[in-house]
Amino acid sequence: MKEKRTHYPAYDVLANQEEWDAHTKEIVLARLGPFPKPQFFRPGEEALVRAIAAHLVYDERQEILDFVVYHFDRSLAADKGEGQRSPNSPPAKDLVRWGLKALENLAQKQFQRKFLELDGEKQLALLASLQQGRALEIPDWQKVPQKELFKKLAGEIISAYYSHPTAWSEIGYAGPAYPRGYVRIERGLTEPWEAKRNGKEK
Repeated sequence: MKEKRTHYPAYDVLANQEEWDAHTKEIVLARLGPFPKPQFFRPGEEALVRAIAAHLVYDERQEILDFVVYHFDRSLAADKGEGQRSPNSPPAKDLVRWGLKALENLAQKQFQRKFLELDGEKQLALLASLQQGRALEIPDWQKVPQKELFKKLAGEIISAYYSHPTAWSEIGYAGPAYPRGYVRIERGLTEPWEAKRNGKEK
């Protein structure tokens, strides 16, 4: 994968961490790891989710993928309900567990190899077929709706990725404004602690 591109190459959101309140600082810094062992994912599932995540966010940096997998795992392990779910979709825990197994079976059906043994192009092809709901027919799809599976994987992975401080820095997000607050509210102006596009003050 190509080197990440950003309009804010010199910006580091963590440089302002002393401006955050203690609770916010604790939450954000915890996203840097280290992380405990998964509570929901089994070893094979963890590796599979990591590979899927690398494709969906186009990023192979392990320190970020570690957090993505951890965040996804904790979301599934938590004893909480779901805000909404498609009528034809199983509960999230089943959707993901059955779905990951289905993806492995799909790889075996289409390429006679495990998903992680395939090259990146073939892995992407399988994920694209899920997104479109056009994967090769296998028995697993009787209980795992393809598009719902892809939607769940993409939603959890992408939301976790963009809550990592490194991603914040790269997109120019300055992190929590509390307790500093915003003062320069005129259009086009930025606070002293916010990222400046290409390093230019505005």
